Amino acid sequence: MKKLPVKDRLVATASKLFYEQGYNRTGINEILKESGVAKASMYQHFRSKDEIAIAHLKFMDVNFRSALTQRAENLPKGSERMMAIFQFVHDFYQKPEYRGCWNLNMISEIPKEDQVILKEIQSQKRRIKRWIEEEVQGNLHAKDSTTVANQLYLLFEAAMMESQLFQDEWPIVTAKDLALKLIQANE
Repeated sequence: MKKLPVKDRLVATASKLFYEQGYNRTGINEILKESGVAKASMYQHFRSKDEIAIAHLKFMDVNFRSALTQRAENLPKGSERMMAIFQFVHDFYQKPEYRGCWNLNMISEIPKEDQVILKEIQSQKRRIKRWIEEEVQGNLHAKDSTTVANQLYLLFEAAMMESQLFQDEWPIVTAKDLALKLIQANE
């Protein structure tokens, strides 16, 4: 990681630590130590921990959506492609570092008044919801693609959140089963 530019190193390190330990349990000094970046160098890129949090959220979002899109694009159109998001979550769950949704983890740790971080999380959630709606429109013959997309989005969110809470894959398996029924009903 030392070969990365300073800003990228800080974001990658903060993302790893925030995701593994939580936002409130991760201090600036720990990020600096783990990344090998001097405090003065950090302040050239970020004025606060909240600014690093925003960069972390964007980093996680871009990586997640890129990997998901790439996976979906490699599948044939129809129900198999629509199920990509649920299979993706299931595969994500299998990784030892899985801690559910980074957005939901972050939102649970910030004060209600922190509108900057909240708006970034809402923006990311809207993007994934929009992606699902575009996939519904491109792969299904739903009479009401928005409603179907909303239902699939809620199943996706529940799978992420509840699998972390129960530390078990049953919420993902259940969400996949329900999603498949919904998708097949709208093919």
